[in-house]
Amino acid sequence: MAPVTLAPVTLASKSSARQMILKNAGVAFEAVGSGVDEDAAKASLLAEEVTPRDIADALAEMKAVKVSTKRSGLVIGADQTLDLRGKLIDKVDTLGEARARLLELRGQVHKLHSAVVVARDGQPIWRIVETAKLSVRPFSEAWLDQYIERRGEALLWSVGCYELESEGVQLFDQVDGDYFAILGLPLVALLDFLRLHGALVG
Repeated sequence: MAPVTLAPVTLASKSSARQMILKNAGVAFEAVGSGVDEDAAKASLLAEEVTPRDIADALAEMKAVKVSTKRSGLVIGADQTLDLRGKLIDKVDTLGEARARLLELRGQVHKLHSAVVVARDGQPIWRIVETAKLSVRPFSEAWLDQYIERRGEALLWSVGCYELESEGVQLFDQVDGDYFAILGLPLVALLDFLRLHGALVG
């Protein structure tokens, strides 16, 4: 039997978490930076009063489309936004800011909007946005300080300053939503799409 030639896949992201999700799922891909100025794009979208959900969708499309003008095959763009009572929450730069962020989320329910857009030849051809709701428990500040000391700079990688896939799960008393979407890449529907378009063996 002749070997199957799979459609090439590019991930328009340098995110180690998204790369690991795809790699662990058995998807062959190359990862490249998108070159999109995300801060400028977010500022423009916020000025137009775009919702956090639609900002995630728009940024995912920008990344996928930009890279797909330079690379053949299927290009995956992804983005995730944190929505606290309708307000877009951005990443922080320091552990002091991470502490303040987690205190802001304490006892609150927030949403994570995870968007994926697949583009080909400069045009978006598929998209999905999945939203998870996460309820942060009323943890003590003593626990928080120990958690930050143990996890350190790793907390700065995610917008919520937590790692649900590890000890960060202790921050929550309820989680409603797809696990992979919470990690930043709605995977199951994406795998279905990749199979349908010849990037995975069916």
